Amino acid sequence: MPQWYLSYGGQQIGPLDLNEAIDRAKTNPNGHAWREGFPEWVPITQVAELRPKTAGSVPPPPSPSKVADEIDFQIFGSEMQFVEIELDPGESAVSEAGAMMYKDSAIEMRTVFGDGSTSGGTGFMGKLLGAGKRLLTGESLFMTVFTHTGTGKGRVAFGAPYPGNILPVTLANIGGCLICQKDSFLCAAKGVSIGIYFQRKILTGLFGGEGFIMQKLEGDGMVFMHAGGTVVERLLKPGEILHADTGCVVAFEPSVQFDIRQAGGIKSMLFGGEGLYFATLQGPGKVWLQSLPFSRLAGRMLAAAPQRGGRREEGSILGGLGNLFDGDNKF
Repeated sequence: MPQWYLSYGGQQIGPLDLNEAIDRAKTNPNGHAWREGFPEWVPITQVAELRPKTAGSVPPPPSPSKVADEIDFQIFGSEMQFVEIELDPGESAVSEAGAMMYKDSAIEMRTVFGDGSTSGGTGFMGKLLGAGKRLLTGESLFMTVFTHTGTGKGRVAFGAPYPGNILPVTLANIGGCLICQKDSFLCAAKGVSIGIYFQRKILTGLFGGEGFIMQKLEGDGMVFMHAGGTVVERLLKPGEILHADTGCVVAFEPSVQFDIRQAGGIKSMLFGGEGLYFATLQGPGKVWLQSLPFSRLAGRMLAAAPQRGGRREEGSILGGLGNLFDGDNKF
């Protein structure tokens, strides 16, 4: 190891080993240095070996890679909507079984076990876990994946199961997670994980309208939910509380606290027509509400069925007597 010599104002210091020379040069770089192999004294600032070893600039951390496919879409209709998804070659979309309306011939359709994402692992146990989560939410064990295997653009459309609106949400814009009611999911970009969300409060699980288990959508892609009637989006401030009918809550961000409270006094609960409890949603976060829950629509249809004693006079002057001759008694 060569010996180093430093000079400050004509005063020579040395011999020094490399580490000692670096320390002195760091303390006072306004001098000269020499070692064997140098033809003459060299300013310390020009000697690369005596420069303090600093950690190289740390590169910025890599941005999280996109897990879900990026898809384009267009929603058609007003009361009975459907969504048309545009796929590039190699891109895929996933949906519940039976939701497809039409597709191009270049779109390949296949059934997968679970939700089609890789969040639970790619092995058998990972797929089994994903399928088990779907089974707990009351959905089928299988989902359908639509992949564009051709060239150019490919299109596949999914229809709403009952009157209402289709709600598109980009998970990356809301923190990558969304809690929704069990039957609201329609379709999504491949890579979105469809899991479960447990209600830890007993009363909320019993009377919250959705039971103890709701769906949890995670990822960074686009998801499409369906809601009955008209959908309204509310942005709650920190501490702001919103009261809603338990069946009207479609989805909310994880930051929102979902609970229930008693609907007034005994008279209000028994004769108010709003049930025993209603939902309380406390911000911060976004909440999506629907004006016509499917249970309310189904209840009205069931009440009008003749087998249940429903009345369908429709303004006839004969009243109920006209029902004997209308030819529609086997509805």
